[in-house]
Amino acid sequence: MPGGVLAFDAGNSKTDVALVSADGTVLGTARGGGFEPHIVGAYAAVEGLAPLVASAAAEAGLAVGEVPLVQQISACLANADLPIEEERLAEAFESFGWATSVHVANDTFALLRAGVDEPRGVAVVCGAGINCAGLLPDGRTARFAAVGKISGDWGGGQQLADEAFWAAARADDGRGPATSLTTALPAHYGVESMPALIEALHLGDIPVSRRLEATPLLFQVAASGDAIARSIVQHQAEEVVSMAVVAMRRLDLLDEPTDVVLGGGVLTAGHPLLMETVVRLLAAAAPKAVARVVDVPPVVGAALLGLDHTGAAPSAHLTLRSAYATSPAA
Repeated sequence: MPGGVLAFDAGNSKTDVALVSADGTVLGTARGGGFEPHIVGAYAAVEGLAPLVASAAAEAGLAVGEVPLVQQISACLANADLPIEEERLAEAFESFGWATSVHVANDTFALLRAGVDEPRGVAVVCGAGINCAGLLPDGRTARFAAVGKISGDWGGGQQLADEAFWAAARADDGRGPATSLTTALPAHYGVESMPALIEALHLGDIPVSRRLEATPLLFQVAASGDAIARSIVQHQAEEVVSMAVVAMRRLDLLDEPTDVVLGGGVLTAGHPLLMETVVRLLAAAAPKAVARVVDVPPVVGAALLGLDHTGAAPSAHLTLRSAYATSPAA
């Protein structure tokens, strides 16, 4: 398949694969679980994608074998945060022989390319964590390590939940200002008080997996006018805009019309207070920037990046986008 692309959008919770021909036709797709090379290692993580590749190939009427399926692999991957991680993952992909050329990037680049008509702009993803990437047609990029607090990150669903618990606990015992979170959180988790909630979380009576439920509750309390909850949402908006502005500055885009693509569960959940604050702060810092929420699955962005690398005609990009035109962003 000269010019074809095998695209991966591999996140912490799910992985999407698309097999695309040189003219942008989607020949096969597959979906699987999360991608965790930081836990299982680069080779094992990529090996875990093999059933998805086989499934997409079978849908296209192809078989995985000695002959490469496509010219280009375009793999946009969660947990590929550092150049050395991208290099190791690229080597793993190359070892499977699915394509003659491999390009690996952080999954934020898939979100970015999915939201713009050319490889130019900035994207901020705020889901479980937060990350940002910028891209220019000449290949220049702006990016962040985005490995947590040690790389300067603040925000994402997990931290917002922790901030909600922190503020409520301090308000309840007198160390912090009053907030409705002190009653909203225990009520949500079915316990009578903050001390009871803290005990249940600490002892595991409420599993760790349920802690993220505090994030949408935080936004509900903020929407009701609670000052402390609103201040946490304000902080999240400031972090989103700060990352976008820094990326634009690095790429000399701050004074030019620039798309700022927003994605991830926190930013696509439609919280009015958060989105209105992001738009307002962005307009003040970069008046020519335009914030937009991506409306196609990020795997489209991974495939478009692959078509960019193969020098595909503009019509191929349009064909690919049209295939996902009615698909919900995911």
